[in-house]
Amino acid sequence: MTEEEKPSRSALKRAAKAVEDLARQMVDMPEAEWKKLPASPALHREIELARVTKGHGSRKRQTKHLAALLRQMDEETEELQAFLSGLDQVHLREQRDFHELENLRDRICNPDLSEAALDEAASAMPGLDRGAISRLAGSVHAHGDRRAFREIFRRLREAREKTICE
Repeated sequence: MTEEEKPSRSALKRAAKAVEDLARQMVDMPEAEWKKLPASPALHREIELARVTKGHGSRKRQTKHLAALLRQMDEETEELQAFLSGLDQVHLREQRDFHELENLRDRICNPDLSEAALDEAASAMPGLDRGAISRLAGSVHAHGDRRAFREIFRRLREAREKTICE
């Protein structure tokens, strides 16, 4: 390898930092997601060791050790990075859907926009009980009922899930 083909020191540092961030992300992820990681049994043991390590300094040292192991496993590291990127995409999609439902609920609870929003919700989610949502919206319009406000969101979310499953 010639001098021109070697990555710069800065590029090597950025790559090492990215692997360290990957290790930290795996150590800090929720239990359910961690168990789904596509890692070898040996790597799973190392991740688990870092996860159960108590004490800030000890955990940080164990995470750096895990990162050093990951730097030696290029293919597995790429696979783990792809897996975590997929989880991020799922999370972003769920977050976007949640905000869309909040926006729809807010429009339903606005007396001026309620009918148009109800029409939109009914056409997008055929299983939606429009009459119940309309009654709940009326309660919000008349009394500022917070329970009805939350119930509208819950019913919209259930109708969206039914629509997705069908």
